[in-house]
Amino acid sequence: MEQGWVHLLSQKLKARAPESSVVNASISGDTTGGGARRLPALLKEHEPTLVIIELGGNDGLRAYPIKQMRTHLTEMTRASQNANAKVLLLAAEAPPNLGRRYTTMFRDSYAQVAQQDDAAVLPFIVEHVFLSEQLMQRDGTHPNAEAQPLLLNVVWPTLVTLLGDSLNE
Repeated sequence: MEQGWVHLLSQKLKARAPESSVVNASISGDTTGGGARRLPALLKEHEPTLVIIELGGNDGLRAYPIKQMRTHLTEMTRASQNANAKVLLLAAEAPPNLGRRYTTMFRDSYAQVAQQDDAAVLPFIVEHVFLSEQLMQRDGTHPNAEAQPLLLNVVWPTLVTLLGDSLNE
């Protein structure tokens, strides 16, 4: 999607580092398990310097076991690092109807994986647009095109830190 924050990231990155490229390997509806299965081949094919893992939301929607999700996040983080890539985890949130214990454990999983494997992590990047109807699609779950630059603005400072000052404006 040319309006999505990942496409906007690609454009912004190209303007600052023309030799760079962004590979969007996301699949709508994917889970951490799907990502963990697909990632090794993607790492070999693209040899990235940075991997952004934005998975888990669908695990939460399906109430998958937290331990399973955390294991998959750990597998992806370590596989990326073993391929000499830095890792940025973008945390997801589980729906509140799953209960406070589940949602807290779900949220904390990202920080736990980041801490144990020395990866970067950002909290739920959609949080600051989630409650604004004009920034969300009709489903009330996904940010719309107007929200995408705002999402990139949340991620960009951490990317600059991870990729180096040469990207700083």
